[in-house]
Amino acid sequence: MTSHEHIKLTASELSNLFTSYLEDTLVVCVTSYFLEHVDDPDMKECIKYAQEIAIGNVDFRRNMFKKEELPIPVGFSEQDVNVKAPRLYSDEMMLQYVTNLAITAMGAYSSMISVSARHDIRDHYTICLHQAAELFNRSTDLLLEKGLFIRSPYIPYPSISEFVEKKHFLAGWWGDQRPLTSMEISFLYLNLFRNSLGGAFLTGFSQVAESKAVRKFMVRGAEIAKHHEAVFWKFLSESNITTPVSWSLTVTRSQEPVFSDKLLMFHTNALNNVGMSFYGQSLAGSPRRDLTTAYSRLMVEIGEFVSDGTQMMIDNGWLEKPPSAPNREELAKG
Repeated sequence: MTSHEHIKLTASELSNLFTSYLEDTLVVCVTSYFLEHVDDPDMKECIKYAQEIAIGNVDFRRNMFKKEELPIPVGFSEQDVNVKAPRLYSDEMMLQYVTNLAITAMGAYSSMISVSARHDIRDHYTICLHQAAELFNRSTDLLLEKGLFIRSPYIPYPSISEFVEKKHFLAGWWGDQRPLTSMEISFLYLNLFRNSLGGAFLTGFSQVAESKAVRKFMVRGAEIAKHHEAVFWKFLSESNITTPVSWSLTVTRSQEPVFSDKLLMFHTNALNNVGMSFYGQSLAGSPRRDLTTAYSRLMVEIGEFVSDGTQMMIDNGWLEKPPSAPNREELAKG
């Protein structure tokens, strides 16, 4: 077997190392702030574990960049966070954030493994996947223990196995609508939760951003999340599915800057990119036409929001360029 030291990184491997490096430097900043303010000792231990994972990942990837003689991305550092700023979020919100972080990481790392060829890269992301799963289990157990975990809706068990026999199964634009499938309910519930959590975090971001433009952008994002939350809530309630109660997502009145505007914008775009990915999965698993139409429309709305955010980052010099193919036309011009 050929030693991986003699095999260059592929574009996919470069992309994943670059992106995951930026994201974990961000996680180190966010968890550092959380650890300064969380009161519950069990939650503090869980957040500390999340931080330890992120620090280890950053160290591995930094060493990988050095070994491959690649420039180390700037990412985020202690200059992008004021850990001594007053509390912005409740303990419960911090724990929900860590749980959602683990969910997102599990999906991302499984994808990164599938497009990696080198053994050392695959081994790294396999370890990352296991750590993310462990973080999810720890945080979920803690949410259950604290009475903060809200289960997805229940439906009666089916009594027989059936096959779809009518085209009405796809209906939904007008007339009678069939009941939601368990998969459609699951997607609606998860997207409802993610928008509730994301909207609450953006509300906090809007209070502590230094730039007026960034504050305005965060308010817009929180309003989009609230709108999407209402759309998913409506689908569930129209099918007489018991909708979950509030997730105890408390934001304080603090207005003292916590994170740099660069970090806030990167974080918001990253959350929305993940949201579009979840919507794509939801669309694929929701045959009812009114659901596919809704997901398509909401994806367009998020896409426009992300595009505007990216333009803001470029205008302010905050968007770090990922490894890219050479511009052959420019090279040809000499």
